Amino acid sequence: MGKNHAEIFDQLCAFIQEDMQEKGVPGVAVGILCEDQTYTAGFGVTNADHPLPVTDETLFQIGSITKTFTCLAIMRLIEMGKLELGATVRTYLPEFRVADGAASTQATIWHLLTHMSGWVGDLFEDTGAGEDAMAKYMALMADLEQLAPVGTVWSYNNAGFYLTGYLIERITGQCYEAAMVELVFDPLGLKCCYYDPGAVITHRFAVGHQVDGREAHVLQPWPLPRAAYAAGAITCDVHELLRYARFQMGDGSAERGDGEGTEQVLKPETMAQMHTPQVDIWGEKAQMALSWFVNDIGGTRQLSHGGGTNGQISLLAFYPEHRLALAVVTNANQGGGVTDDVRRWVLEHYLGLQDPKPEPIDAAQEELAAYVGFYERPFAEIELGMLCGRLVGQMIYKAGFPSRDSPPPPPPPPVALALCEKDRLLVTAGPAKGAQADVIRKPDGSIGWIRMGRLYRRRAERSPA
Repeated sequence: MGKNHAEIFDQLCAFIQEDMQEKGVPGVAVGILCEDQTYTAGFGVTNADHPLPVTDETLFQIGSITKTFTCLAIMRLIEMGKLELGATVRTYLPEFRVADGAASTQATIWHLLTHMSGWVGDLFEDTGAGEDAMAKYMALMADLEQLAPVGTVWSYNNAGFYLTGYLIERITGQCYEAAMVELVFDPLGLKCCYYDPGAVITHRFAVGHQVDGREAHVLQPWPLPRAAYAAGAITCDVHELLRYARFQMGDGSAERGDGEGTEQVLKPETMAQMHTPQVDIWGEKAQMALSWFVNDIGGTRQLSHGGGTNGQISLLAFYPEHRLALAVVTNANQGGGVTDDVRRWVLEHYLGLQDPKPEPIDAAQEELAAYVGFYERPFAEIELGMLCGRLVGQMIYKAGFPSRDSPPPPPPPPVALALCEKDRLLVTAGPAKGAQADVIRKPDGSIGWIRMGRLYRRRAERSPA
């Protein structure tokens, strides 16, 4: 690491201000935990229509980083003997079911925490603000179809974490938010983590934006449905994220919220289990631990999770062997470019590591043509075809957001694709430039799926209109 961490952080701040201006992102906050020293800053504005300066205490929605908090609560309940990681969901929720009978009986808590359940994971229904919101959501899961057998193919799954929130409610006898205060927030001394918009509104907070060219437009709705709380609804500042990262890099102990010493929240061996890769997403380059993504970057282990809500993109990453953590939160749909740029800058300037972006490699037309076909999930379809000797992809939406009844948005422009390694496709131009798609094969070697975070099952021909 560099000798003068404060000086390096100043350079990082200058980089962020230039990067966010280039991408049109209205507001960013960043935090670095380096050798137990904390550095934080905020830039830009909270809201393009009603601007206030972003500070290091501005609250942002952290989206799916919330899943790691939910997982921590589950691990505490496991240590208490109230849950078993390998037990089926039906052990605790006998009425649970999805469309596939085998998946309904076989899915375990482990499958939920590792995104290995195989059923459709994007069901964003608002089931109301009552304390039965998560129970109502679980009932809707009965219609979720299976894209791959349980435990066979990794595919990011929000619905599994909605269900995990309801499991916490049933085991603790409390609403999910109250259980999280008792199991996670209070023991870790996290005093500014909120789910309820009514608690957020008394603080300075960011709103999401859609960036079109140089214009940033405020997006609505701001709140997430109550059923989604366990999957992505925490709102907090970068100080809280760094405090949480400090715990994650430790031995399971935390300073008590009342200032009276420390408390052993989890055993060291449980912490290690939570961070140990459980599933290969893409060989040893990208793996899944219990709720955490694990990547090897130049021999250094990165644990991370990103988050995305309606126009707010965030990232929490930490490097335990270096006692280094990064938290960066943004308030624009283009914020993912900033979070990734910042992560790469931090790797280079704090750790001297490069994380090269994938590059296209030469491939024969016949090799690319093998990927041609239709790949679908209930709400969207990808068509791959050859045009003038190049592989081209077109996304077709079948439904909109945030509910199944929302009309589908217009299709985005087609994209050019190239191989960046065997069975891994790279978008080479346009707004999605740099995005990757994994080609997943069945045991017999035939192509079964394409995965762009989510799984798309291959069809022999176009589905009926």
